[in-house]
Amino acid sequence: MDTDTVPVTGIDELDAHLDELIADPALPPVIKLFDDVELQLNDANIPPLIPRLLPKITEILVQYQQDPAVLCSLAIKLLGPVSFTQIMTMASEEALIQALRSPAPSANLLAMAILQKAARSPADAAILALMNSIVSAFLTTWLSAPQVEVGEKGTKVLGDLLDTDCDVPSGATATATLNGMEIAIRANPPGQGLMWRRVFHDRDIYGLILSLGSRGPHKSAEGGLSEQQLTLAQGRLLRLMPRLAALNLAAVSRTDFPDLNERYVSDASSDEGLLHFVALHMVDKEDLLMHLNLVDFFEELVSLQRITPYSTFKMDTLRKLMKDAINDDDRLRSAMANLPDRTVPEEADELRSFIREILQL
Repeated sequence: MDTDTVPVTGIDELDAHLDELIADPALPPVIKLFDDVELQLNDANIPPLIPRLLPKITEILVQYQQDPAVLCSLAIKLLGPVSFTQIMTMASEEALIQALRSPAPSANLLAMAILQKAARSPADAAILALMNSIVSAFLTTWLSAPQVEVGEKGTKVLGDLLDTDCDVPSGATATATLNGMEIAIRANPPGQGLMWRRVFHDRDIYGLILSLGSRGPHKSAEGGLSEQQLTLAQGRLLRLMPRLAALNLAAVSRTDFPDLNERYVSDASSDEGLLHFVALHMVDKEDLLMHLNLVDFFEELVSLQRITPYSTFKMDTLRKLMKDAINDDDRLRSAMANLPDRTVPEEADELRSFIREILQL
């Protein structure tokens, strides 16, 4: 329906208020104006409003001194039908990095919503992979933000980007059930792998991830996290890695940077990848909560690996990983033994056989 016949009530008032905020960034927003307009927005009336409102919102956000939550919420709604490449013609890389580095979680979430649009196609994911500074700022915010919602959004965005850009065919779509929840592996067309290369084969990026997840003495100055932030960062890595291992086990099992392993993990093998860091070297098992998170990680890892295509490399990798993991961990050994009893009956036997094969029982 045309917006000329059903106008958006309050749009002129909001437009004028945006001009006021541009002139004086110290002004508080009139929240009701934003809420009233946002509630009326839909696929039909958003497009003509984008060139009218979005440039002003972008200009305000760059210099705004108040809580930008209502601005960011409206921007996300306006950007709904806009592609990643279209957004990048309207906003600079510097503005996106500024939003990612903002102490305001709403600004972080707006920036991540924009990055998530690059997961709609391998071509867009490849374009984002070339924006090294944005990727670095995104990963830093994902792992270091103290807000749970920012971490959850970042985990979803990074997983979606790497899913879309994975250059290894995933085979047929498959599902497994873990603790009553269905886990799916989607069969996307292969991507170009540029995002994978940026995350796992860029020395600075890979080192940044190790630094932000490490409890060791070599944490970077930029990534020096509090104990609470470190716990959150490790939890985010634990939640993401099973999905990435299901997409491309080889990529997460090896690294090009053995010296970084030695810097952050004294007892790591030289060619072990991020999967081994997360599974074997990252978590302090004396921390009961983190140990339970680690057990959950292994349960999800094994449940997903059961439904990925069989290969000798996969089985050898999992056998060695599990052998090292349960060597001094009775809690994990017990959890793996009774995991089939906590899955749906129709999958229990296959999962039990798979675990026995991995553990070589």
